[in-house]
Parts: sequence; structure tokens; C-alpha cells
Amino acid sequence: MSMSSFVAIGLVNPKSPTNVGGIMRAVGCYSADAVFYTGKRYELAASNGSAQYNTDTKRASSSIPLKKVESLLDAIAPDVKVVCVDLVEGAIPLPEFEHPEKAIYIFGPEDGTISQQVINNADAVVYVPTVGCMNLAASVNVLLYDRLAKSASIASDDLIRSSRDTNNRVRVKR
Repeated sequence: MSMSSFVAIGLVNPKSPTNVGGIMRAVGCYSADAVFYTGKRYELAASNGSAQYNTDTKRASSSIPLKKVESLLDAIAPDVKVVCVDLVEGAIPLPEFEHPEKAIYIFGPEDGTISQQVINNADAVVYVPTVGCMNLAASVNVLLYDRLAKSASIASDDLIRSSRDTNNRVRVKR
């Protein structure tokens, strides 16, 4: 991300270490700046060794902060726009949404939704048009991909070479 941009993910009381790990991998892939979360369920689940799965295989959590906060709205600077992402009546479909330069994208818990208070304080509320609800980590991936796809393109063979698995050397035959 450029110096003038800021992208954070806000998670309302997540419960699954698997989802949080998948989200950390996503923020690493899409160069987000931070992940904030509220509640106690994630820490409780992550403290149980059998519940923790290593889904952050790129170890993004070693360079991107994952921070517990009391309030997602208080966790960011005043110039950062609050964008709630959830299946909420009256929300903007993600394909029609124009992403702000600086944003925190707030997602509800796996088994709930974002509070009306947070929705009321949002600069925008968007949803991913699907039939049924998606997995939390999948939703974060879709949102971050949409932001990247609508920004200045970074696509190149150099990016492919630096991003792919070490066992992948396949090329398109020209």
C-alpha cells in the first residue's frame, strides 16, 4: 500500500483461530496494515492448542499487527473511513462500492452480526452479493481482492514470480 493509504481489518468478537489465521494470510497477500479484534472468544479458542490451526502459512502475523481492542471505532485515526461489511439491509453491493484511500473494514462474528451502533457510525456499509453467507476469512479475501482490483494494477510476471509457491514454475505457452 502507498504511504497515503491505510487498510485495516476489524473483527467483531471472532471465535475461530482458523478464520483469524486465514484473515492474517489474506492481509499479508493484499498488503493490509493491521487487524484489530474485539471480544474474548478468539483468545480463548487460540489458547487451546488443539483448536489452533496454522492457516497463516505465510506468517503475515510476524509483520502485520493483530491487536485486541475494546472498540474498533476508537482503534483508528480520525481520517480513516469506517466501512462495515455484512449482510445488512440497505447496504451497497460490493461491485458498486468505491473504496476510500484509508479504511477500516469491519466484519461481524462468524455467528452474528455487527451491532447497530457500529453500523450507525459507519461511513459506508457494503455486502458481498452471495446466496447465503460466506466464511469470515473468505469474506475478507473477497473484500481485499475487490479493493486491489479497483486500484492501480500491480499485475506483472514479476509479481507472479515473487508470489507463487517454490514448486510452481509453470508458464503460459506463447
